Amino acid sequence: MRALLADITILDVDAIVTAANAALRGGGGVDGAIHRAAGPALLAASLALGGCPTGEARITPGFRLRARHVIHAVGPVWQGGGAGEPDLLAGCYRHAMALLRQVGGRSIAFPAISTGVYRFPPALAAPIAVATVRQSLAEHGPAEVAFACFDAPMLALYDKELAA
Repeated sequence: MRALLADITILDVDAIVTAANAALRGGGGVDGAIHRAAGPALLAASLALGGCPTGEARITPGFRLRARHVIHAVGPVWQGGGAGEPDLLAGCYRHAMALLRQVGGRSIAFPAISTGVYRFPPALAAPIAVATVRQSLAEHGPAEVAFACFDAPMLALYDKELAA
């Protein structure tokens, strides 16, 4: 596992994860960037899935992306931490890793799910992400995992967790 300062839309991996909304309609932030890079076929494929509950994920082809698949993970909106947000966030990472295995993938890149407009505190989200992916790798075997960070402070949080 590693963290890097990167544009997730250009990574050459089997799957990239997007922080999706429950309707899988595309949106702003990382989801909007991935939809723009993948082209309109991604939206059509996403809509055909019929949505996704919070804490789960769905998969589509990557279309115009270098990544062969896009995993649409619906993270929780932060409500103060008492509404099951940590478990829901962990579920996103577990479901994404399971989908990667399901399609025979060996490499995946994650954004910092729910830390943008959904306001999940990054200092709480990074440990959940790293611990959940570590557990998945321990239980199901190796994969190349990257946490694609959009700025230096986020990269520092992930580097700290990965070093622990």
